[in-house]
Amino acid sequence: MFAESRPFHVAPHRLPAWKAVLPIGGHAELRQAGRPVVTAPGLIVPPQLVHSCAATSPYVALFIDSWLLPLPSRPGPIRLDAGMVRRLLAALGTTGSDGPGTDADLAAGYTELRALAGDPAPLDPRVAHAIHLCTSRDPDLPIASLADEVGLSAPRLRALVRRDVGIALVRLRQWGRLSTAIAGLPESTAALAAATAGFADQAHFTRTARDFIGRTPASLRRAEAQGAP
Repeated sequence: MFAESRPFHVAPHRLPAWKAVLPIGGHAELRQAGRPVVTAPGLIVPPQLVHSCAATSPYVALFIDSWLLPLPSRPGPIRLDAGMVRRLLAALGTTGSDGPGTDADLAAGYTELRALAGDPAPLDPRVAHAIHLCTSRDPDLPIASLADEVGLSAPRLRALVRRDVGIALVRLRQWGRLSTAIAGLPESTAALAAATAGFADQAHFTRTARDFIGRTPASLRRAEAQGAP
């Protein structure tokens, strides 16, 4: 979860995860090249959709790993009406216009999202274990070693992950690194967060953040310094 107590706009990006944009009192706007602007009280954006996004008010953004919701049945965003947005914000524990605190109930928010989007298909246990290894436990493990760990060839593992998750294994690995690095930003510098997460350097961290979430580590640190949770 990320939240800001002000309107904000993010540059074009391609996120390898689901994203729910929940404005508090305003609306969300999504732009894709060559398409009309999509405007709604809230939006659920499927993985891998190239877009820019804005909220016209304080907002909450939820990022959900791609395998935790069903594969998208259509390529575009899902509009949420005002009542759906209120239910999701209430599940998180948001009151008034202040946004959620650090004790937000993410499990309840996820339950509400599943009620809207449906339940995901069960993952092949080998795929689930490989994803856990490369996104959480050991992101530096070579893909060949990862495949050996789950008893598959590297090409077969890549094919199964793309079939079941819809995203290349190497991109999932980068998403795990980015999540780790961003979580470390409040307590460390961008350079230290990048090194801890396994990026080659701070520039690599910055490029990945721009590509995946449409903003830089510096902009996230500025938001925190200005009082955004």
